[in-house]
Order: sequence, then C-alpha cells, then structure tokens
Amino acid sequence: MQARVAEELRQMITSGELPPRSSLSEMALSETFGVSRTPIREALKQLQIEGLVEVRPRVGTFVAVPSRRELTELFQMKELLEGAAARLLAFRGNVPEVERLEANMKAADAAVRDGDAERYAALVHEFHDLIVVGADNSKLEGHYRTLMNQLAYARLVRTSLSRPGRLDESDDEHHRVLHLVQAKDGDRAERVMREHVRMSHQALMAGMDERRA
Repeated sequence: MQARVAEELRQMITSGELPPRSSLSEMALSETFGVSRTPIREALKQLQIEGLVEVRPRVGTFVAVPSRRELTELFQMKELLEGAAARLLAFRGNVPEVERLEANMKAADAAVRDGDAERYAALVHEFHDLIVVGADNSKLEGHYRTLMNQLAYARLVRTSLSRPGRLDESDDEHHRVLHLVQAKDGDRAERVMREHVRMSHQALMAGMDERRA
C-alpha cells in the first residue's frame, strides 16, 4: 500500500500535477487515496529521502523546490550519466533502442516544424530515456531514475524549451548524438551528449531567471 501511494505521489510531483511548494496534508491525501494516514506518512518519508518532499517541523510537508545550487549539482550528475550512457550505447552497435531513437527523431522533427513544444517535450524525455536504457547498464539506469525524479524533469524541460530558438537547437543536438551513436563513435557521442545536457541546463536557468523577472 505504501509503495503504491509513494509511486502515485511521485508521478504527481514529477509531472507537475502537484506544483512546487504545494502543501501535502496527510489528512487530505488519506481521503484522496482512500487509505489510512500510516501509509501516507510512510510514503512521504520515502519521498523526503528521494528529495521530492520537504518536511518543515511544526509547519507542514510540501513539494520540494530545488535551489539553484541543487539544480546545478543534479545537472552535473545528469551530464555524467547520460554522457556515459551515450558512449555505452554507441559501443553496443545496432540494437533495438537505436531504431527507436531514429523513429523518435522523425517525430521530433515533425513537432519542431509544427511548433508543438508540448509534444516535443515528451519526445525529449523519451530520447534521453532510450539513450539510458540502450546503455544496458542497470546500475547506471537506477541512479538515473532517482536523479530524474529529484529533478522533476518533465516539469523543468518545458521551461528550458520556452527559450527562443531552443526547440530547434535541442533537436539539432539530438541529431548529432544519434549520428555518433549510429557511427559507433563512443568517445564523441559521450562528449556531444554532455555538451547537450550543459546547453539544456543553461537554457533552463535563463528561463527561470526570466520568469522571476
């Protein structure tokens, strides 16, 4: 029961359904999920460990908001993991994930042509996920899943892509990564993937600054 509640809450937070700073009342959540407060309390403890929930003594429990420093540290880890994943995938050769990446890029190109940022954002998530799954390294993938939950990436990518011209830039960067994976050039695939993650981070920070202004 606790695991089910934790997973559903995790999805609600990472998707943005529960926005940053949202209050998480045990009583309200107990009614929402139709369970007692005990599994709710245990689920919130688990999400606090994962960095998704913040508990303020004598105040309440809230959806966590990563600081700029925390975001930078998380993106540094994202860069390392995804760079390594691109390298490993390139060395594996023509595996099913490469074909799925090719299909992903065709759909992404169409989304960019149509100016459909929402559709493109979903395809971005899929692209990165395929790179990691294609690396075929369970330890790397496990760390990546935890990291992406902490980032609540599905929410952040929309801010990054809101920057003028970022949609086209991101699509071009994905094409470069895929080309190097197809060429089995692991060294350059890793380098270009890391550069792409750094560019995404810069676009995110700029977008966040604009929203605060």
